[in-house]
Amino acid sequence: MRVVSGSRKGTPLKSIPGNLTRPTSDKVKESIFNMIGPYFDGGIAVELFGGSGSLSIESLSRGADEAYIFEKNPKACSVIRANVEKCRFTDQVHIIRNDARNAVRTLPSDITIDLLFIDPPYAETKFYDLADAIVKAGMLSDEAIIICEHEKQLTLPDAYGDYVKTKTPIYGNSAISIYMK
Repeated sequence: MRVVSGSRKGTPLKSIPGNLTRPTSDKVKESIFNMIGPYFDGGIAVELFGGSGSLSIESLSRGADEAYIFEKNPKACSVIRANVEKCRFTDQVHIIRNDARNAVRTLPSDITIDLLFIDPPYAETKFYDLADAIVKAGMLSDEAIIICEHEKQLTLPDAYGDYVKTKTPIYGNSAISIYMK
């Protein structure tokens, strides 16, 4: 796993050994960013299930200003911290060791999110409702993009508030649902 493009292109990233996390492959990550970017002129990324932090790191490498990464597993937080340090993004990344269900209460009240990544453990389909909670809390910019990675058999809602599903490409057993206003 590596940073695919941008200022930190080619930097190798660590992931947690074992089956606790399911890192997004470089191929899928490249496809995601080709659909939503591929580069950004600032903005804030929020990754609700950090794992390795690779989606936030990729966002920063491609021009995002800042990232908030939620991860409750302490080992995963250590891996995220190591990846962030290796990529020299320590000043731009906020690692929040907390359950993603607390995101609305934990994020700064005046935050305006431009990229929202939701990639929970596949068996936990209830976590996709967090997108709706963040939309209802008014935390997304008008240009925000919600990116949900999920099992291809799972059909997510057609919309979260005013953010409508625009596409759902499939990669192996995974699907990526993209939502925009």
